[in-house]
Amino acid sequence: MTAAQGSPTPWSYILIRLLFKFVLKIFYGTIVVENIHHIPVTGRPCVVSANHSNSLTDALVLVTSIPFKKRNMLRLTAKATQFGHRTFTSWLIESAGTVPINRRKDSADGNINNTEAMIKLVEALEIGDAVCLFPEGMSRYHPTIAPLKTGVARLVSDVLTRNRNNPEFEISVLTCSITYMHRQHFRSDVLVTFHEPLVFRVKDNPELIAPVDYNNIRLLTTKMHDIISSGTIDSPTWDLVRTAKTAARIYAPLGTFMSLGDHVRVIRNFIDALRPTEMHGSANLTISDEDDEHEVLVLNELKRLRNDLKAYQDQLTRWGIKDDRIRRPLSRHVTLSRMIIRFIWSAALFTLSFPGLLLWLPIFATTFYAVHNVKKTGPIFDTWDEIAQYKLIYGLFSGLFVCFTAVLFTWPIVPFTFVLVPAFMWMTLRWFEDTVSAFRAYTALWRLLWIGKPTLRGMHDKRQDLHSRVMNLAHTIGLPGDPESHFMETGGKEKGRVSDPWDSTRRYFSIRRRRKRDWNETLRLYDKVDYPDDDS
Repeated sequence: MTAAQGSPTPWSYILIRLLFKFVLKIFYGTIVVENIHHIPVTGRPCVVSANHSNSLTDALVLVTSIPFKKRNMLRLTAKATQFGHRTFTSWLIESAGTVPINRRKDSADGNINNTEAMIKLVEALEIGDAVCLFPEGMSRYHPTIAPLKTGVARLVSDVLTRNRNNPEFEISVLTCSITYMHRQHFRSDVLVTFHEPLVFRVKDNPELIAPVDYNNIRLLTTKMHDIISSGTIDSPTWDLVRTAKTAARIYAPLGTFMSLGDHVRVIRNFIDALRPTEMHGSANLTISDEDDEHEVLVLNELKRLRNDLKAYQDQLTRWGIKDDRIRRPLSRHVTLSRMIIRFIWSAALFTLSFPGLLLWLPIFATTFYAVHNVKKTGPIFDTWDEIAQYKLIYGLFSGLFVCFTAVLFTWPIVPFTFVLVPAFMWMTLRWFEDTVSAFRAYTALWRLLWIGKPTLRGMHDKRQDLHSRVMNLAHTIGLPGDPESHFMETGGKEKGRVSDPWDSTRRYFSIRRRRKRDWNETLRLYDKVDYPDDDS
């Protein structure tokens, strides 16, 4: 194969990458990137193909997740309607060398022509670039990955066909799964998982060289869908996601030292295990064929487990407490003493963070106003996927305005304030995160006193029964029998992860990031467990 160098990196791309790496670090608590070693290096033609649930944010996450030493740039694609406007978003997309893609839904007569775009992508690949395509065809707020379009497979076929005279020519499809624990919520977490690339060579894959049997295109597309789906939370309904997360919390309770990747894969295992209950409604099946008796009994037990898990989580939500409060009952005097400690700690941290919160107030107000307006523009599935994008962009501009205003008012000492103001705002955010966490714990402990010991004891007995049934299901689907020991050993040193009790104590407060024990945590005073009712 002839050596290729790839395109030179535009200065605007470098600026955008640095700028949004900083912005994403502020918006999301932790972005965990798995399997960087799978990324082909610059000069090797590569199509990066990922699921698409968070609009422009998906592209920014990919751009900032691929190390510069592996690929100097990632050539993006975006819907053509985002080009040619006098907006920051439009400039951002165009200046990064993004290729416009026409969508059928945006055309008045339904006719589109992407020939020019495909030629640009083919030429970019031939010189060793990496291009990014989202084969779902559109971003949407939905619990399941949409059937993939065949564009990536056809692009691979076109590139191989154009280079059919070079038997050593190869092109890789790097599939990637992006998982947002709560995609639109401030300080939630993101998992980016790169899978082993699919490598195609002229000499090894004649079935993809023209003339091509379209079944081969479909087979490749299906294979990509299965790989991308396997690495993320892919469910037919939000209700099943919620139930699977409840099962995962019972299986690996709060305090289990597990990586975000392990956490997502455990949830996905429970989704797959409970998925058959989606096909037959909520009523139990009757046995009509003796040969199917075992299968029917297993399915009915899954239905009962799912219903009981849902009822258990519903009750926790009404009380405003987490599963861990039921798992480990506290005596009254321990509850009261912990309430005092949490209240004092939250008050102290809030006092520290209050001056800096005045600087954050314009940013919070601006993003709240922007999101409030965008939610009114359409249904949930078509608008909520853009919330993070609006928060990032409006937060960036309002944040720059706050910093420049502070610098302007302190002009005589500008060399100091230019550094100190952003640093102070970051420390304020870190203090405020722990303030919210401490006060959230205080309110949960207060609710325990309000609920009363007899009611909590009855709930604890229900949890014991659920735990036994969840562990039986975990054994059936091949999950480790002792999750707390297993994940402590296999988790590795991952950013954002508390690796052991000593690590938790030693780094109770970290300047770089909050050391989370719960990957479901966001910057809110309650546990975010509910999803929209609209699954359309």
